[in-house]
Amino acid sequence: MTSIGLVVFGLVSLLALMSLLPPLAGRLRLPYSVLLAVVGVILGLAVTLRPDQAIPSPALHDIFDALASVEISSESFILIFLPTLLFEVALAIDVRRLLDDIAPVLTMAVVAVVICALTVGFTLSMASPVGVIACLLLGSIVATTDPAAVVGIFREVGVPKRLTTLVEGESLLNDAAAIALFALLLPMLLSGGEGSISGTVLRFLISFGGGALAGFVMAWAACMLFPVLNGWPKAEITLTIALAYLSFTLPEHYFHVSGVVSCVVAGLVLGSAGKTRMRPGTFEQMEGVWGQLGFWANSLVFLLAAMFVPRIMEGTSLIEIGFILLVYVATLTARFVTVFALLPLLTHLGLMQRINNRIKTVIVWGGLRGAVSLALALAVIENEAVPANMRDFIATSVTGFVLMTLFINGITLRPLVGFFRLNRLNPVARGVRDRAKLMTLTDVANDLAEIARAEGIDRDIADKTLSSIEARLGVARARSHRGVELMADEMVKVGLTVAAAHEVERCFDLLNERIVDRRIAEMLLREAQHVREAVRGTGRKGYVMAAERGLGFGPAFRFAMWVQRTIRFEKPLAAALADRFEFLMMQRQVLSDLVPFARDRLQPLIGEEAADEIIKLTARRIEAVDQSLLALKLQYPAYAADLQRQYLGRIARQRESAAYQALAANLVVSGEVERELTAELERHWTGLDGRPRLDPELSAIDLVARVPIFRDLDIKRQQAIAHLLTPQLALPESAVVRRGDKGDAMYFIASGAVRVVVEPSVELGSGDFFGELALLTGHPRNADVVALGFCKLLALKARDFQRLLAQDAGLKARIEQVAKERLNLG
Repeated sequence: MTSIGLVVFGLVSLLALMSLLPPLAGRLRLPYSVLLAVVGVILGLAVTLRPDQAIPSPALHDIFDALASVEISSESFILIFLPTLLFEVALAIDVRRLLDDIAPVLTMAVVAVVICALTVGFTLSMASPVGVIACLLLGSIVATTDPAAVVGIFREVGVPKRLTTLVEGESLLNDAAAIALFALLLPMLLSGGEGSISGTVLRFLISFGGGALAGFVMAWAACMLFPVLNGWPKAEITLTIALAYLSFTLPEHYFHVSGVVSCVVAGLVLGSAGKTRMRPGTFEQMEGVWGQLGFWANSLVFLLAAMFVPRIMEGTSLIEIGFILLVYVATLTARFVTVFALLPLLTHLGLMQRINNRIKTVIVWGGLRGAVSLALALAVIENEAVPANMRDFIATSVTGFVLMTLFINGITLRPLVGFFRLNRLNPVARGVRDRAKLMTLTDVANDLAEIARAEGIDRDIADKTLSSIEARLGVARARSHRGVELMADEMVKVGLTVAAAHEVERCFDLLNERIVDRRIAEMLLREAQHVREAVRGTGRKGYVMAAERGLGFGPAFRFAMWVQRTIRFEKPLAAALADRFEFLMMQRQVLSDLVPFARDRLQPLIGEEAADEIIKLTARRIEAVDQSLLALKLQYPAYAADLQRQYLGRIARQRESAAYQALAANLVVSGEVERELTAELERHWTGLDGRPRLDPELSAIDLVARVPIFRDLDIKRQQAIAHLLTPQLALPESAVVRRGDKGDAMYFIASGAVRVVVEPSVELGSGDFFGELALLTGHPRNADVVALGFCKLLALKARDFQRLLAQDAGLKARIEQVAKERLNLG
């Protein structure tokens, strides 16, 4: 067999072996990475020590030859496997949840790397003959963590998703930070320790930040290409693979910033934005492809790296074992300090939720090391410029340390979870389990009885089968009734969590059905996910607060208003108003679906009382959305009508398209007929996905003509006044002026209404004006003025106020008369 044939044969043999290991790890209740390490060491021993005469089978002999021919270099790992490992993990992380906990994630990922490198480095430098730079380099190598074991156990025992995200985010960014630090320390070691600490820190920050920026830009560029490739799933998935390797290679070689960080950020951005920019089926295919690539890469790297262990550890002396133990203790100490000292500080500062000490202990003990540490150690071994004694020291220390974490921490991690009773369901989880079981068994019993009747199965046989289900139903009913009083409040939280998750799914449904466009879908998803996270944090209170905050006007909307008021450029404001209009309409649709969902699906699961509470909360959200939507409809009725027509058209298109697909799937029509019908459908609804034009109508001359005291003036006089007035939009419930402020302008109401907050309050409508008293008297404002809806106002600055009154005696008299009446009323 040729050398290339042996390599291929060896890799295929490893793939075949890998296919057997996951179920074996499950049976043995071992972390998968631990089993990979064991198998890899065994293969390494077999390849190294095999006597040819002891292998009678030629095929087995060829397998060993093939495994011996497969060698992984550090460069192969970095260029072939590392982008896949990083990108696949990044794709699976929920970026919004990661950003919610960015402070603890960065602490565990970046600060912990520095603490670990310093702790290990200075501890070893005091006990070993190797220089401090080499010891710090070793510290950066062992700072990388492998979260697979602890994340798997967290998922099994139902630890909150935020903690799982914390561990996943730590590992992802931890690898990037550790490799970036390694890339800075290795040149320092080779140059004899030249370079200042401040310079090293600055280069680290530039490399890290530059890599993040490069990955962000490249990922968004790829997202912009997805619409061009829409309809070609294989091309879109291929583009993601190219992105993983290009984002890793280009920044590193051409911009000299961290390719690792770039690849991670690119994966995070694509995983977040891809859900709304790819078709749902394509995104699911992409996740499947990357899951498979990640499994292959992780398993192959671990097996191949572990096969080097016998050769590296051969002839290890007692003093080297002592160094390994010292590294082990130092890393545990550094991790303990990070988890038990820094995380509580973040909790005290309000930057993260509290984590109990049992889970902290599991996080400390679950800091396993794996393939990345072995590969970085391999990079040092292969570098001939590193002195031989340093190479041996780093290789032996890292390899022994990795084995200790896997065979000590990895094997005892699950018993530790059991010791702390983290694998036991809390009362709420048990209640949900019992109710879910009761609901499911009831449905199964009814279905079986119906099937038995319909298919003529003997009554005795059917009764025997149903009797076993009825017995289980009796147990489920008893358990369910015992827990109702205990969990009444918590059941509302459980139901709100499920309802919020359903809200997220409905947003995706609207996008997939082309009822809503991508931009509005992203707004809906962002809001629904904020509500979901708030429920997980503080339950009912968080749900109410997040829902109220979601109807507010965000920074982007307020910035658009500032642009309009400052430079009178109205296009951003028109776009913001249109976005809000469509967002409210679609949110109304999503929320209306939650009521039957709570009644039909949640009520059997959480009980009638909790379901009624969720329906009430949902009804309040719908009422709030209706009020916000009504304010817009009253201000822009023509645009509201256009949006409603467009919404109905999109539903008609979706229903008709789905009907044609069903006819083709059932072979009622051929594929050619379906394509022709679909093409005709698209032609009929051409332009349906475009947005109607919304004109905010803030032209000063148009608004001046609406004010009664200006209406009868000739056009030239109106134009002169319009030149002095600044049109602006006031938002519902926003304060136009505040009591006690200095009077710098008066306002004319072109449309809408405001409330002057005095005793009793006064409401002013179109044609009225306010704010003139402060200008006439020079006193501070004597009342708050609040917009009752969307109001179009004309602001007249103080200096222009005097000029206008001097030019128009009639206007001056009218304003002074109104001011006098208001002063007398006051």
